[in-house]
Amino acid sequence: QVHVVESGGGLVQPGGSLRLSCAASGSSFSFVAMGWYRQASGEQRELVALITSSGNPTYADSVKGRFTISRDNAENTVYLQMNSLKPEDTADYYCLARRGTGYTYWGQGTQVTVSS
Repeated sequence: QVHVVESGGGLVQPGGSLRLSCAASGSSFSFVAMGWYRQASGEQRELVALITSSGNPTYADSVKGRFTISRDNAENTVYLQMNSLKPEDTADYYCLARRGTGYTYWGQGTQVTVSS
């Protein structure tokens, strides 16, 4: 059984940085993509960043130049370095791990709050 667990959320001031981590355990197969979505209160879940097993990243326009996604394929782990955080980045951040079949495993989410 695959478990996806996020860590690293918290409260940070505007302009600050946070690093989110996510590990997908219990898997005997690799994931073609891993990444992050977020959902702010009252909003729909939206893509933040995705990275393929070959290391090709995709970013939402709103985070380009501020966020960096990376992964460790051997450990089935993905990271999101978030710099220059803004209040509008406040949301629950969800990690995903996607198989080649398209089936997607989701984590429980970690809260990020950007506020002074």
